[in-house]
Amino acid sequence: MPGCAAEMDRLGDEIAELSAHLDAATARLLDLIRDVDAGGGWGNGFRSCAAWLSWRVGLDPGTARERVRVARALGALPRLAEALARGELSYAKVRALTRVATPDTEERLLAVGRAGTAEHVERIVRGWRRVDKKAEAMESAKRHAGRALHLYQDEDGMVVIRARLEPEVGAVVRQALDAAREALYQRARGSDAGAGMINKNVPAGTSPADVSAEPPTMAQQQADALGLLAESALHHGIESGAPGERYQVVVHVDAPVLADPDAPGQSVLDDGVHVSAETSRRLACDATRVVMRHDPDGQVTEVGARTRTIPPALRRALHYRDRGCRFPGCGLRLGQGHHIRHWAHGGPTTLSNLAMLCHRHHRAVHEDGYQVERQPDSELRFRRPDGRRARAWRQRTNGDAWLARRAA
Repeated sequence: MPGCAAEMDRLGDEIAELSAHLDAATARLLDLIRDVDAGGGWGNGFRSCAAWLSWRVGLDPGTARERVRVARALGALPRLAEALARGELSYAKVRALTRVATPDTEERLLAVGRAGTAEHVERIVRGWRRVDKKAEAMESAKRHAGRALHLYQDEDGMVVIRARLEPEVGAVVRQALDAAREALYQRARGSDAGAGMINKNVPAGTSPADVSAEPPTMAQQQADALGLLAESALHHGIESGAPGERYQVVVHVDAPVLADPDAPGQSVLDDGVHVSAETSRRLACDATRVVMRHDPDGQVTEVGARTRTIPPALRRALHYRDRGCRFPGCGLRLGQGHHIRHWAHGGPTTLSNLAMLCHRHHRAVHEDGYQVERQPDSELRFRRPDGRRARAWRQRTNGDAWLARRAA
């Protein structure tokens, strides 16, 4: 009814106005907390300003610590503080933005806060990079060192797998499982439709009536998909190749971040998980890319044509020339194309600017600080993070084997 709709509009306006007043009051509260924190007014027997605040106004310790953190951050972020005081941004948005904002990025992030919902702002913040290359490298190295996969047999004979994977590796595994699960169960459904009661998933010598009519759970389908992946790898061999178009790992990264790891901006997987700038540069070395332009509010205004960084013909030539990883002493056949001069810096996608590197050494060149350059005689020279050359040495053993050694 018209009268009812008008009343709802009035109530909505009043709610919005009161929310703005609450945000403005919160801004004043944070100013006072910052003054008390800076003046040491909490130091009468309490170990921190957050502990004092928790006692004084009854906040739980976690909320109190967060209030103090936001109050401190806003002291160096006047635009965000003013937007909160005017009720333009909610406390939820400001709390998220202060986790990554700096005086240099404050204006851009303020536009993000004004344009998006609180959920959108949280997603942007999760993928936003602090301009601290050293800290980011340490975080990436910690993640890499923490990777693990444990496989053991349970008491009933079932095999149990537990793994911790880096975000970009986990994304690959997730996409591979989705592809295998869809292929497996689409094939099974197609077989059922074509053969009536015949089901390929029924073991030999078993009638359909012996099998539960309940469809497999998602967990059971995931287990079947993992088995199919293992069988496919052993049957077809583990070789690198162009990824499937439907099942791709997507990384959203700002162009300045690709060109300069010290630049502020996003570097985030499609599900919002942050990865380092160098990880994005490594993944972009040999991948399809789509360039999108955004307006100041973050809305997409233009989408460029999809470009494959290394075309199939050039990839075959690269495999034929390098015959495996070019890192000294490695030679692993499974490899990825690495741009010696990254295309974000204007490096061309040509055979002379490419080198084959295995996953481990491709990561070493990007995330771990190793360097590679092509010499005038077309040979590659690798250097350790400390500038010393990375060499391979030859030792006579029973098989005259090549062993890798990083020598001075």
